[in-house]
Amino acid sequence: MSLLWSGLCLSSDCIAATLPHLTVVTELSPPNQTYDNGVVGGTSTELVKQIVSKASLDADYHLYPWARAFKVASERKNTLIYSMAKTPLREQNFHWIGPVARFELGFVTNSYRQDVKIEALEDAKKYRLAVQRGDIAAEKLEQFGFDYVLTADIERSYQLLVTNKVDLVLDDPRYIQPMTDALNLPKDHFRFVFSVPNLSVSGYLAANIDTSDEVINKLRLAFEDVKRTELYKLVLSGYH
Repeated sequence: MSLLWSGLCLSSDCIAATLPHLTVVTELSPPNQTYDNGVVGGTSTELVKQIVSKASLDADYHLYPWARAFKVASERKNTLIYSMAKTPLREQNFHWIGPVARFELGFVTNSYRQDVKIEALEDAKKYRLAVQRGDIAAEKLEQFGFDYVLTADIERSYQLLVTNKVDLVLDDPRYIQPMTDALNLPKDHFRFVFSVPNLSVSGYLAANIDTSDEVINKLRLAFEDVKRTELYKLVLSGYH
């Protein structure tokens, strides 16, 4: 009897044990993705953790510069990445679970820089701009004819702005205050200057293309549950 039972694995715990342990990667982007005392947190991170939990999966979370996070997720099976814009070039190379962030991007400068005046997109081209390496915004701005400095992450872009090594960074106006707090600056240190047309984008949770269908299906079902929560609506709210 014991030998027969040892060959069977019917409990939910046993079934879960056969599923892979996931690696989840992201970049620093307060308030969506934060890093405090070695722990990856933030609003989008909380959504991702809920999705993984509801899917009865386990995962480790890692914060990297975006280019490295993208490389890891592109190359390693059972790896998730967020918050990533869906583009034609990326679409066939990942499984897309669902949006966990929303961005309406525009130019930000130091509040005291009253000389920075932008009334049209073309006006911004005369200023020095920092953009994160591998960011979808870099591709868009290149199409618009911009030159820019590439940085490892959004915090580094802001640090260049603070020290006047650049005149502008690109960010969502909702996220300026969290970055101001993270840099321990006065709350009015930055100001939003100009909203960039066609830079409204959803940030997705996505998975390496070689991740099993079973895992992807579990994540997508879990996403549908999380999408109905008040937290999800709050994180993705703010634009009409």
